[in-house]
Amino acid sequence: MQVTGYAPDAVADLRGRPGGPLELRYGPDAVVVVGGVPGSGKSTLLRRWDAPAALIDPRTTRLACQARMPAALPYPLYRPAVRLLHLLRTRAAFRRPGPLLVHDCGSRWWMRRALAHWARRAGRDLHVVLLAVRPAEALAGQRARARTAAPRTFRLHVRRTARLLAALERDGRAAFPGARSVLLADAASRERLAGIRFGAAEPAGAAGAD
Repeated sequence: MQVTGYAPDAVADLRGRPGGPLELRYGPDAVVVVGGVPGSGKSTLLRRWDAPAALIDPRTTRLACQARMPAALPYPLYRPAVRLLHLLRTRAAFRRPGPLLVHDCGSRWWMRRALAHWARRAGRDLHVVLLAVRPAEALAGQRARARTAAPRTFRLHVRRTARLLAALERDGRAAFPGARSVLLADAASRERLAGIRFGAAEPAGAAGAD
């Protein structure tokens, strides 16, 4: 099946829109945040893309820290240090040249502002791909990967993401400060996102989404 190039702009909503596979296209130094609740398919999507871009993933930082800590030391005791290290790594990645992919839930307002600030300071375009899947589908995704979020944490992510989606529908991309585009995909349209390419900027919506 032919893959169509697509350059998102403003708020692009693919939810409920059938169509063929798409290759997302962004500028050469773009930052693309891939967000969604735990189990929404962020990691699977990033593996499918296998993009020639730096990737910032909180799980990578956590595993690196766990490898250095005594096995008997509970993770909650050093979790704040892991989160701080991840923020520092993310900020540093914005300063390096080349495209950047950021694995983040996208639902925390303070992190959205931080990402916008770092992108602005680095002179980069900030884009978002938000996987807006249903909670039941996300829970199934967690079970499939054999990694489940704590119920309270998951409910918090669901509520925050629902508020973000409502704000995007009401205020457009202003709900995600500094974002040049926000692409929304549900479980079905997520499968259409076949690849990603960073290169010369193209007209918004190039080649269409259908």
